[in-house]
Amino acid sequence: MERTVPRTDSDEIDLYIRTYYSLLRSSGEVAIAALVESHEGMLSLLHSKAAEPELDTSALIYTSLRLPSCIVDTQLILLGQRFDVFERWGYPVDQWENVSAQARRRRAYYDGDKTLALFISSRSDIDDIIPALTAYQIEWNKLHRSLGMPQPRQFLEALEDCLLTEDEQAALAAALGTSLDAIERLYAAWGDQTVPTLLAISQQPKRFGLRLLAGSLADYRKATRFWWDHLQEATPDIDYESRRVYFVSSNTHSLVNLWSGFALRQRDTLRRYMEEAQHADLLAEYNDIEANAIPSSQENFLYYINKKYLQDKGAEAYQKKADDETQVGIHRILSQHGFELDAQIIELGKVRSDWIDPRLCLPEIEALQASNALILNIDYPLGLAAYEMLTRISENVGKIAGVYVMGKSATLNGRIGDVMIPTVVHDEHTANTYLFNNCFANDDIAPYLVYGTVLDNQKAVTVRGTFLQNAQYMGVFYREGYTDIEMEAGPYLSAVYELFRPKRHPQNEIVSLHPASFDVGILHYASDKPLSKGRNLGTGSLSYRGMDPTYAAAVAILRQIIRREIMLLPGSSKT
Repeated sequence: MERTVPRTDSDEIDLYIRTYYSLLRSSGEVAIAALVESHEGMLSLLHSKAAEPELDTSALIYTSLRLPSCIVDTQLILLGQRFDVFERWGYPVDQWENVSAQARRRRAYYDGDKTLALFISSRSDIDDIIPALTAYQIEWNKLHRSLGMPQPRQFLEALEDCLLTEDEQAALAAALGTSLDAIERLYAAWGDQTVPTLLAISQQPKRFGLRLLAGSLADYRKATRFWWDHLQEATPDIDYESRRVYFVSSNTHSLVNLWSGFALRQRDTLRRYMEEAQHADLLAEYNDIEANAIPSSQENFLYYINKKYLQDKGAEAYQKKADDETQVGIHRILSQHGFELDAQIIELGKVRSDWIDPRLCLPEIEALQASNALILNIDYPLGLAAYEMLTRISENVGKIAGVYVMGKSATLNGRIGDVMIPTVVHDEHTANTYLFNNCFANDDIAPYLVYGTVLDNQKAVTVRGTFLQNAQYMGVFYREGYTDIEMEAGPYLSAVYELFRPKRHPQNEIVSLHPASFDVGILHYASDKPLSKGRNLGTGSLSYRGMDPTYAAAVAILRQIIRREIMLLPGSSKT
């Protein structure tokens, strides 16, 4: 079909991408410093002050939260897909310390002596990691130049307590020649590591080195195969090839909480916990919800409190929850060996209508007890890993009955917490524009969304990386009505195309997925706005409100699966 989407690539972004991929062809160590000029030149919206002497606090915080805390001491970063890849190059990472970042799921290991190993599942991880490392190094070195002056360094060295008072934060801002707001935001992100981190920055500039140990398509596919093999080994009693499967890409808490209803049966226990733990703000909020004084969902609040309760009470409480989940057919499979991507299997035939979240109690739900269908939920992957995962799963199950994707996105026309429902997705990986029947609409989400707005009939663009957009790039899409910016929908739709067509997905075409005989549903909740730095879900009075759009989407997904499976069962009145 003839193209209608205008040329959207930026020469500066394209130069940056070509630069780091050409450097990664080297078998040796690559200096991140070689990328600084092209990184600054692309004028990334996420790193708008890259080329300026002024500290870009937003970019520094963003990258700090998406890299393990040992990045402060790290000099060399290794990229690979599996333990044996690292072992082959002489790095026994399975003997290193397992580390993690606050805001990015990625398996990582630190040797305790300046070397960090990061596991990658597709080239999208490279497009995510390299700009983050470059931005972090740029902002580190800006701070290093400021902290190298006698006054700020002496000030830091004189601090005995890592917990800064308001006056000390103000004095530090003055010593660095930056705003108090910038220091307050850094302190909020780094906490008691603020002073040690600033001291480390003052001592030496950052000069990252990088090595890509294996980056072929075959390497990524091997990692995906190992992931699937582990899932099958962990669930030996399930014959996947004989089952109808509803594939879901979401998170590891929403679906299982709704299906088991465990927290709802712990209502009295959780109330006592709030009283005993002296969570006065939470208890007051819960009392207001019970009294209908505020519109929040009581169920969502209990799921939020239950997470805190489990963390505080430990193994015995977790075991009780696990026992209940087993009774309703929930299997949790933690990832091993390669990239970090947990999975859950839910057996629909083991439903308990007296346990399940009341928002899911549809007519004839008891008919599900005759079903042998499964929900296969994975903790949503990054970028192109989505294509590899859905392709691998579809090759090994009996039939895909639906593909449902819930994920974060940036919005150009909505607010944080809104839910967007696209029917058009432009994929920057393939240059395809996908047109499809989204099985969700406003009425499927709105009854369960308290704080946000549902925007259906939207147009989404799947980008290659969070840093790889600038004002020119974004402006082209906005003029064409693309307001939903995310990273997984395009790769998933490329896999959907191959589920009902006898060939590989095309390139640079307008592709209709309307003939698909199974459900395709994509829901995105807005977690940030590209031009509003530092504003994310959970920045309100209570972070549980960030659960509002995720649970609204999860309820809609499970209701759709329940309806569809009842309709497909022999003898159903809806058949």
